[in-house]
Amino acid sequence: MAVDPQSAPQNAQRAVELRRELNYHNYRYYVLDAPDISDAAYDTMIQELRALEEKFPELRTPDSPTQRIGAPPQSAFAQVTHGIPMLSLANAFNGDDLRAWYERARKLIGRDMELTSELKIDGLAVSLIYRDGVYVQGATRGNGIVGEDITPNLRSVRAVPLRLLKAKPTLIEIRGEVYLTRKAFDQINAKREAEGQPLFANPRNCAAGSLRQLDPSVTASRPLDIFVYGVGAAEGVKVPQTQWEMLTWLQENGFKTNPNNRHCPTLDAAEEFYNTWDKGRETLGYDIDGVVVKVNNRALWDELGVVGREPRYAVAAKWAAHQAVTRLLDIGINVGRTGSLNPYAILEPVSLAGVTVKQATLHNEDDIHRKDLRIGDWVVVERAGEVIPQVVSPLTERRTGKEREFRMPEKCPVCSGNVVREPDDAMHRCLNAACPAQAFERLKHFVSKGAMDIEGLGAQWCQQLLENGLVQDVAGLYSLTKEQLLTQERMGDILAGKILKNIEASKSRPFARLVFALGTFHVGSEIAELLAADFPAMDKLMAAGEADLMGVPGIGPKIAKSVVDFFQDPPSRDLIAQLRAAGVRMEGGASAKPRTGLPFSGKTFAFTGTLSSMTRPQAEAAVKELGGAAADSVTKKTSYVVTGADSGGSKMTQATKFGTEQLKEDDFVKMLEDARRQMKDSE
Repeated sequence: MAVDPQSAPQNAQRAVELRRELNYHNYRYYVLDAPDISDAAYDTMIQELRALEEKFPELRTPDSPTQRIGAPPQSAFAQVTHGIPMLSLANAFNGDDLRAWYERARKLIGRDMELTSELKIDGLAVSLIYRDGVYVQGATRGNGIVGEDITPNLRSVRAVPLRLLKAKPTLIEIRGEVYLTRKAFDQINAKREAEGQPLFANPRNCAAGSLRQLDPSVTASRPLDIFVYGVGAAEGVKVPQTQWEMLTWLQENGFKTNPNNRHCPTLDAAEEFYNTWDKGRETLGYDIDGVVVKVNNRALWDELGVVGREPRYAVAAKWAAHQAVTRLLDIGINVGRTGSLNPYAILEPVSLAGVTVKQATLHNEDDIHRKDLRIGDWVVVERAGEVIPQVVSPLTERRTGKEREFRMPEKCPVCSGNVVREPDDAMHRCLNAACPAQAFERLKHFVSKGAMDIEGLGAQWCQQLLENGLVQDVAGLYSLTKEQLLTQERMGDILAGKILKNIEASKSRPFARLVFALGTFHVGSEIAELLAADFPAMDKLMAAGEADLMGVPGIGPKIAKSVVDFFQDPPSRDLIAQLRAAGVRMEGGASAKPRTGLPFSGKTFAFTGTLSSMTRPQAEAAVKELGGAAADSVTKKTSYVVTGADSGGSKMTQATKFGTEQLKEDDFVKMLEDARRQMKDSE
């Protein structure tokens, strides 16, 4: 249908019809997985609507399908306070725990209860706000009290309806879990690997990173999906009184609920559901990490109440980690950018959590000897939470005497350079600064997104440029020409121009990014921010002594010595001179300098393990917002070490050595809440 500029009423009515039709077909396609028109027909309608809205901008509405993509990039996420807290759930790890939870609830109510059992999606919890039936805001769970406003990003998720199909409540908050399928995750990681970007550890990590993009178009480029499971605040609508009816109501209004959810009249039925999916979870195309069992009668939820931050009406019943038994065929060595020799297990291929595993993590030589792993052993391999596999333990009873103990090589396996291990270092390191493996890792790190962000130069191109002699180090990037790039196999004119444009743009990156990109041992992105804040020019940083550096909160003697050694090293000084001559920005400070007069002023936090209520960047941002500093390592000056799941390693060792106070995640969250309350009271 052509746009008629003379027929305003007809155009307005046509826009309404198109929006209604397109939203309906989005629901059929992305929620029901049952489209009833062709892609071509859908494209014709959306092109017609887009033409109408371009001709008559006043016809464009927030629930228009054309608005899923198109919001400008944000400079930062605003905070959103949840009207009703998004509580965390208590855990049950077996049938006995599940029965114990039920018995506690039954005693409080005084009778048996019907239940619902829902697959616990391993994704990112979100809140969707609708006013008068139209989507107006989306936020992350955050710490359960305060989340981040990611409205345009959630708008780009196709399974999120922009308008409810039936109800038009004054206000309603829908809660759900955004996730990625395993297939989509593999495709995203393959693309990132080709571009030399760090890989996501698992689909949940990838989904979270995708939703927290400042540019909504990046989020829109990734095939995120969502299952919804409940309602928070609601005004102007009568919501169902049971959880099972609630799930039906949500689906009737255009939301995607998990088709495997089950109404369980008895505890036995819920336990059967839990056991069934423990065995069947690998048949799904996405990750789950348990089952959420809820009291079905929502009227009982208030009566059951909350313990701490956990409601009594629901429990997260989780499973043990995936494990398998296979042979440890050998132990290989990767050489990192700082010369670290990183051992890894070479395994006889084994199926684990639906994936064929051939390699697994071995953190360092001490870890290998602590576990008494020997080449040739039968070993237990584990994937906990769908992360990188690790070797748990050997099956010593199956040894034949032919197994071999492992020793770190005395020479680098790549360049044959000398290998040493310093007394306070967990890693062995190659001393040859010209080691090809280190050169490759340094170049790959320098161009990565968190450093100088030279898009188009992935790992394969970094390797090719080094092997073909076009660059010898990172400074060589800034003298590349298009003619040189076009001599490389598979390099076209467009890609060569893009790479050169991005190399030029990298010269203006913030100074802290350059400090991080240099790859100094012990200097991660957070430490780089701290250094750039206190020494806001390269000359000042290069002239700083160990005592000067240790005056920065979060920097101890180990980091200080590493920084001084790096900048006193002649090759490093020569590299800085080359980068300066190329026009790379050498000053500018950073935004991370701790503020004074705030609750966390003068306090430094380090984090270890996985946090459940927020990502580590969110936790570090919260610390900085309250005047504190976040550090990558633990020193004598570290005030607190916050411990999440799977805590351990060198940070815990150092915390014990220095007597640093350790905070569990719940204690840290409470400290944040108290500090924010203190700030608010003082305003």
